[in-house]
Amino acid sequence: MTEGKNDLRVGLIGYGLAGSVFHAPLIAATDGLTLDTVVTSNPERQAEATTAYGSRTAASADELLDRADELDLVVIASPNKTHVPLATAALKAGLPVVVDKPLAGTAADAQDLAALADERGLLLSVFQNRRWDNDFRTLRKLLAAGELGDVWRFESRFERWRPQPKGGWRESGDPEEIGGLLYDLGSHVVDQALVLFGPAARVYAEADVRRPGARADDDTFIAITHTGGVRSHLYVSATAAQLGPRFRVLGSAAGYVKYGLDPQEAALREGRRPGDDAAEGPWGAEPECMWGRVGSGESPLTGGGRPEPTLPGDYPAYYAAVAAALRGEGDNPVTAHEAAAALDVLEAARRSAREGVAVTL
Repeated sequence: MTEGKNDLRVGLIGYGLAGSVFHAPLIAATDGLTLDTVVTSNPERQAEATTAYGSRTAASADELLDRADELDLVVIASPNKTHVPLATAALKAGLPVVVDKPLAGTAADAQDLAALADERGLLLSVFQNRRWDNDFRTLRKLLAAGELGDVWRFESRFERWRPQPKGGWRESGDPEEIGGLLYDLGSHVVDQALVLFGPAARVYAEADVRRPGARADDDTFIAITHTGGVRSHLYVSATAAQLGPRFRVLGSAAGYVKYGLDPQEAALREGRRPGDDAAEGPWGAEPECMWGRVGSGESPLTGGGRPEPTLPGDYPAYYAAVAAALRGEGDNPVTAHEAAAALDVLEAARRSAREGVAVTL
């Protein structure tokens, strides 16, 4: 994308998986944003970022923040344990901030960051990109139209089959790393459940370490009773030899069952960017064979219900909303207060799994 003279200049801290696969391509594809500087101490990654985006590089966050007056936004895509200190430093430097999920390790830390941002009058947003998944957008449409009636149960799964640990901080058992699936994929499924069905009243969880050599939870279940009465059953696993439906939503009038993951992550990993022409079709679209089904009384396997066209996924909408909010033309798409509410649930889930009790919030 060609840089505009009025573009907001973005500094990206971290160029690993989150930074290089998700944030950098989405920032670069957003009208009104320019990826000005990428922070990484790895020379190969520095060269990759410069080649791909024409961006400057910095070897450390301190080096980036020393030229805070040259930036309009800082995006933090570094390891989880660095999110709070780096967001604090950026806010104190006078910069709006986007932080990859989870915002923090505790709800209290998230609320402290929110208070600092409010005090400074700065945007603090959390990258909960799964709110723009294709299946989630489709489910929100169905709920808004009342097609399922009163929802009684919401089942959501992020399941994978990775019988061998890959190692690294995400699978570390060190609490300071904030690793494990509860805080990784769990951040997504809990956020989606709260967006759809409101605050949690009660939380029960089971968290296991299944794989030899693993140190952090890799097979976790979370049950939420929402204040409105809906029950959410959420599964995150790296040890699922047979994958269940991504969504199974049961209501008084009908249910919605959807298999398969949103295609945007795979496209980004393959090097595609929003706006690219591709044989696979428009960005975020999936083939008809992957559509979910809406109906009652039968299984989708036996032809029950009608195919429900899946809305295209739209990760680019997140950064478009951030740019609009920075220009005073829209709202923060995901607030730190929302992230703190999800962290309340994750902390309750961790306690429930450890003590074998249900936790009332």
